[in-house]
Amino acid sequence: MAMVKSGGTPAVDALVRADADFSLHEYNHDGDANFGVEAATKLGLPPDQVFKTLVATVDTSAHLAVVPVSATLDLKALASAVGGKRAVMAPVVDAERITGYVAGGISPFGTKRRLPTVLDASATGFDRIYVSGGKRGLDVGLAPSVLVELLGATVAAVARWS
Repeated sequence: MAMVKSGGTPAVDALVRADADFSLHEYNHDGDANFGVEAATKLGLPPDQVFKTLVATVDTSAHLAVVPVSATLDLKALASAVGGKRAVMAPVVDAERITGYVAGGISPFGTKRRLPTVLDASATGFDRIYVSGGKRGLDVGLAPSVLVELLGATVAAVARWS
């Protein structure tokens, strides 16, 4: 089990309950609205290794998409990955309501209800990836396989780089 000294979020609690191998990485959030890039910079990590959790509606149901902060979500690829026809980004207020987290702190773990999750295939190129720990200024590091196993996530190419 991970030795957890701080965190106290539903995401961290979910990882502890699952006895997952993860690490906590805190940083001082300075109010920057580009949360993912801020996390990568402050943690000294490549932006391709730090992932953001986005909420999208595929047809009529909410899904999580976990993509690198250096990329955007390809909505057509997301819909295809889950056998849907059309995907649209959820408005921020809906994403916060659905997950129970504030924007910039949305974690794929510990959401109000478990949502179908798609992890971008680029994650498999890393031993560890970093995702939000459930609040701004907190990331968790873990193997992509841990995320896939705990969330039953689909792995698919859903990121688009400019």
